[in-house]
Amino acid sequence: MLDNATVERLEKDVSSVKGDISALTRQITDVINSLTGTARKEARRGYKQARATAEDTIGDLSKRGNAMMDAAQDAASTIEETLEDAIAERPLAAVGLAVGLGFLIGVTWRR
Repeated sequence: MLDNATVERLEKDVSSVKGDISALTRQITDVINSLTGTARKEARRGYKQARATAEDTIGDLSKRGNAMMDAAQDAASTIEETLEDAIAERPLAAVGLAVGLGFLIGVTWRR
């Protein structure tokens, strides 16, 4: 059988192991909480960067679209002015060209 001293020593050892396990559990919990916080911060940072990049890209596309619209409007205005000048210089030729194009379109449309 075991004497009192051995039992007390075993109880102290078991108590010590329980304390070590408890301390280790707290440390693991702290590490997990720290990692979770870090992961959240990184996820937020990544989201903010992606959002900023998307907003910049949309802004650039909008600027390009506006520039293309301005160029198209300028081209249409130039064509309109050129046609007006041509009609003013040669009105009979313009009417003849319009009648000829109308005739060709009508013949093609019939088929």
